[in-house]
Amino acid sequence: MEDVLKPTDARRLEDELLQRLSIEQLAVTTIRTLGIDAVEAASSGHPGTVMGLAPVAYTLWQRFLRYDPDHPVWTNRDRFVLSIGHASMLLYAVLHLAQVKAKNPKYEAPGRLSVRLDDIRSFRQLSSRCAGHPEHMWTSGVECTTGPLGQGVATSVGMAIAERWMAKNFNRPSFELIDFDVYALCGDGCLMEGVAQEAASLAGHLGLSHLCWIYDNNRITIDGPTDLSFSENVVGRFAALGWHVQSVDDANDIEQLTRAFRAFKAEATRPTLIIVDSHIGWGSPNKQDSAAAHGSPLGEEEARLTKRNYGWPEEAKFFVPSSVVEHFADGMGERGRALYQQWHERVERYRLAFPDLYDRLYKMQHRELPDDWDKDLPTFEASQEGIALRKASGKVLNALSRNVPWIVGGSADLASSTQTRLDAYTDFQSDGSGNNIHFGVREHAMGSIINGMSLCKLRSYGSTYLVFSDYARPSIRLSAMMELPVVYVLTHDSISVGEDGPTHQPVEHLASLRALPHLLTIRPGDANEVVEMWKVIMQLRHRPVALILTRQNVPTIDRSKYAPATGAQRGAYILADADGGEPQVLLLATGSEVPLCIAAYEQLEADGIRARVVSMPCWELFEDQDQGYIDHVLPPKLHARVSVELSSTFGWAKYVGKTGATMGVELFGASAPVEELHKKFGFTLDNVVAAAKAQLVAHGD
Repeated sequence: MEDVLKPTDARRLEDELLQRLSIEQLAVTTIRTLGIDAVEAASSGHPGTVMGLAPVAYTLWQRFLRYDPDHPVWTNRDRFVLSIGHASMLLYAVLHLAQVKAKNPKYEAPGRLSVRLDDIRSFRQLSSRCAGHPEHMWTSGVECTTGPLGQGVATSVGMAIAERWMAKNFNRPSFELIDFDVYALCGDGCLMEGVAQEAASLAGHLGLSHLCWIYDNNRITIDGPTDLSFSENVVGRFAALGWHVQSVDDANDIEQLTRAFRAFKAEATRPTLIIVDSHIGWGSPNKQDSAAAHGSPLGEEEARLTKRNYGWPEEAKFFVPSSVVEHFADGMGERGRALYQQWHERVERYRLAFPDLYDRLYKMQHRELPDDWDKDLPTFEASQEGIALRKASGKVLNALSRNVPWIVGGSADLASSTQTRLDAYTDFQSDGSGNNIHFGVREHAMGSIINGMSLCKLRSYGSTYLVFSDYARPSIRLSAMMELPVVYVLTHDSISVGEDGPTHQPVEHLASLRALPHLLTIRPGDANEVVEMWKVIMQLRHRPVALILTRQNVPTIDRSKYAPATGAQRGAYILADADGGEPQVLLLATGSEVPLCIAAYEQLEADGIRARVVSMPCWELFEDQDQGYIDHVLPPKLHARVSVELSSTFGWAKYVGKTGATMGVELFGASAPVEELHKKFGFTLDNVVAAAKAQLVAHGD
């Protein structure tokens, strides 16, 4: 490549630079110029923050971070979260200089560098390990996917909660296995986002002393100076939230940064915010301290002028002095390797002293389950009165939590309503005790926090009403992108919420969740389907779930008369089938509408019409089945079909076809008793039967 220097030229340039710059200055400038060059080559990106914060990243990684480049998924490593994901080249540069190794065989080649110089050269290009914003799973060393501002800092709170929980549950005298710190680098945009405020409030309340946010106070956003929209007293705000606040008035002052990090390490009762005054685009003669340095390349001429200011060879591109790599290896690399080795030896002694705890920790970290994880799960007898599916789920969740002690979660101030309290455990406290987290009325932060907990391998869950999943939507999306097996327990699932009215009655939410790639959206049809779907959920390792549950009672289906609930594990199954021949019409349903379709089936059979009821609790799981099974459940030649769901009909055309009928809700609901609402929106036995018969007429049967 044209930007590759000959070894003799590289050595000469490096020697010249070392005559003018200290090794620390050389390292910081290497980070800056890699950011400049990568953004220029891509004609896209955000160079200014990399230029302004390079000394911060250098100081943290080289002097403090407990991180072994050869073992980037080491359980007790410190976590570094780049909440300002647009400054991704800051992280990629450090990962390259630290020589962090790739570890994920699904997406990477284990053993090679996580970020090679060629990856940086192809920044923001297809298949590069250096995506525009950091992507967890894709690049080892990226602790979580960031980009939407505020998400990273909120996720870091979940990591800090996980650290406290793990320390409390696994540490023993003379065996301190867990004590990692969590650092998150954020900016003005992060602190403006509501999710950051929610998360900061909870972190202060819980006294998460292993958490440190580093705030880049560069006073610039895309639209211009921050004083256009942001003038609050950040020190006062975080002090009021119960945080320990440190200030660094010059991002280039490595010793001042060092003192601030030491103050964080010494703080024992509060999370820490370090406010760092920086200059976006530092060193750029014409763009420093301007929005022009934020989201666009400097331009070829300005890049040359900036390198001249740095004392860097102006024409050199992607130049990495070998002494900088050696410097990182001698500092954070050597420290990390020694810490990892000491920890590994301690774990081996721990294994002998506490074999049961070791086994628990091992299984948790490898997303495995105990041998008896499904012991004592409830079964539900057939009953027309039935049970609210949120209550059935609560019984299952409690049984599972007794078998899998690292199930940890809570609700957004609705545990008694969503039935998600774990009765065998206490409330989570600042010392890490307890499995029940009170997230408060903070749905957005709750989603981010359970993502952070899952990134540390807890089996985390959060709950609220389905209609309020809108508040958590960005976090749910990131759960799916990061392939995290978190569980969103979303109750009060339809207009059957009743008198609370349309503000609390979800309509479009099921369709919206089903549209998210990689998310399993599950809406069970009775209590025993709830049990079966929880069995599926617990065995997931890389896929999040939205578990949709009713507020109201739902009849428990008589499984001696109809198909066993185990069929639900395949996403859809034949629950009731035609007697005496092939079915003439299909009734497709989820959730509380499944028993309604069974009643319609019985009426149709009495009228001499052969019907089939298909319960479809999870479309995504059904689509994962082989085509033979799919065609068995939904015969391609049978076009008389009716879908019945108390939700938007969006998406059902895939299963009923262009000529099938869809019964759903296309308007916002209304405030009224449930029975009246069902009549108003047409969800009655007579209407389902009539729709089925109309399908027979329409298809000439």
